[in-house]
Amino acid sequence: MKRILITGADSYIGTSFENYLKQWPDIYKVDTIDMIDGTWKEKSFAGYDSIVHVAGIAHQKESRKSKDLYFKINRDLTIATAQKAKHDGVKQFVFLSSMSVYGLTKGAITRETFPNPTSSYGRSKLEAEEGILKLNSNNFRVAIVRPPMVYGYKCKGNFQSFVKIVKKTYIFPYVKNKRSVIYIENLCSFIKELIDNESSGIWMPQDRQYINTSHMALQIASALNKKLYLSHVLGLIVKVGMIFVPVLEKAFGSLYYDEDILPSENLLSGQVESAIIKSIRG
Repeated sequence: MKRILITGADSYIGTSFENYLKQWPDIYKVDTIDMIDGTWKEKSFAGYDSIVHVAGIAHQKESRKSKDLYFKINRDLTIATAQKAKHDGVKQFVFLSSMSVYGLTKGAITRETFPNPTSSYGRSKLEAEEGILKLNSNNFRVAIVRPPMVYGYKCKGNFQSFVKIVKKTYIFPYVKNKRSVIYIENLCSFIKELIDNESSGIWMPQDRQYINTSHMALQIASALNKKLYLSHVLGLIVKVGMIFVPVLEKAFGSLYYDEDILPSENLLSGQVESAIIKSIRG
């Protein structure tokens, strides 16, 4: 039986992963620990095969205060946790990083794309990666996961913001773009495989299908049982607006992991349409 410790109680990905592994109660023993009050420092990590570190903060408005918090939680806490895990004899440390380490709002991310974060969030994640990779060894395997936008039932972040927009409108811009996304169950499956194989390295999992922003809006509307019309005129306005308004480019531009960045067997299968419906209705 594999013993797994999830560091970061009540996190969406951590809770989802814990529930996902309940399908195999005879194979995985999962514990979680709260990282907020500092009591984790007194807990022994001895006996755990893998630590899945999901503790962190995101979606905070950029300010001097939030910048300090990003680096304190996303970088310093991650490195300290990994150091303790290695000291206590844990075999593997899985860190949930982010696509934000690349600092891009559009284009394809390939094997040659160099991380260049433009936000405190992305920089804090990248510096955490750099810190824990120094600990990697044959006896302590460090696996870093850089997922794109995660979506799923009751998820937080960008997907929920997108759902709220669709709920409030009956007309949406028609744009041609493609974006990498990953359904929460696919992400959980991928992390499970990393643990099963005792993998190390940097990984960029994604759903097998890219998503088009306008089509995703239609699928969300369908799941909500409401009408949504796609407007080519609004799409043209958005296309022009992306030149001057960065937030439009972030929402409607193409941003994706190139399919060649991973072997095809690591591109997770499944119909995006059905996954979006499950993300809305549960």
